[in-house]
Amino acid sequence: MLYLDTVFKLVFGLLALLVVTRLLGKKEIGQFTPFDFVYVLILGALLEESLYDNKISFFHMLFGIAIWGILIYIVEVLAVKSGPIRKILKGEPSIIVREGNLDLKAMKKNHIELEQLRAMMQEQGVLSLSEVRDLYLETGGTISIRKHTKKEPPTAEILDIEVVDEAPSILLIDEGKIRNDNLQYAGKSTKWLQDALQKEGYPYISNIFVAEWSSTSGFFVKTYADCNG
Repeated sequence: MLYLDTVFKLVFGLLALLVVTRLLGKKEIGQFTPFDFVYVLILGALLEESLYDNKISFFHMLFGIAIWGILIYIVEVLAVKSGPIRKILKGEPSIIVREGNLDLKAMKKNHIELEQLRAMMQEQGVLSLSEVRDLYLETGGTISIRKHTKKEPPTAEILDIEVVDEAPSILLIDEGKIRNDNLQYAGKSTKWLQDALQKEGYPYISNIFVAEWSSTSGFFVKTYADCNG
C-alpha cells in the first residue's frame, strides 16, 4: 500500500504542479520574476515533503497544492489589475543606462558588475557600451537595449556601400582598474594603455569607470564623473 500511495502522490502531484504552474502564464524561465520562482519552489517542496513523510496522506498533499494554487491565482489576478501591487510583488525594470550614461546606483542596487553587464549585452549582439543609448534590466533578469540611432539600420548592405567589419571591443579598464588579462589578450602593454589614454585626455586611470577599445573604433571611455550616481 505504501508503494501504491507513492505512485499516486507522484502522478497526481505532477499533474497538480503542471496545472498550478500554468497559472503563471506562458513565460520562459528567463521571464520569471523572483516571486514566480518562490511559487515553483514551494510547490516542489510540498510534493517532496509528502513523498518522504508517511504522515502526510495523498489527500493532504492535494489539499496543500490546491490552497497554494488558489493563492497564486489570486496574487496573479491582483498583479494584473493593480499597478502598485504588481510593483510590490513583481518589481519593476531598472534603468542601467539612460541616454548613454551609466547609472552606478542602479548597478549597485541590482548587484550587477560591469563585466556581467557586458556579457548580457553581447548575448544580444551588442559588442560595446558605445552602441547603447538606453538599457533596462527587466524584472526577470534579462535586459532590453535601445541603441543610438546612428547604430541602427539602414545597413551598409542596403545602402550599397563598402565598410570595414568592426572588431569586437575589449574591456581594458573596469571601475578604475586595468584589466591586465584583457590587455594581454589585446596584445598591448600597460604603458601603451596609459599613453593612449593620455592622448585621449584621460591622464588618471583611477578616474575612469569603464574603458573599451577595439582595433577599428578605438576607445570608448566613461569616467565616474560621466556616470549618474
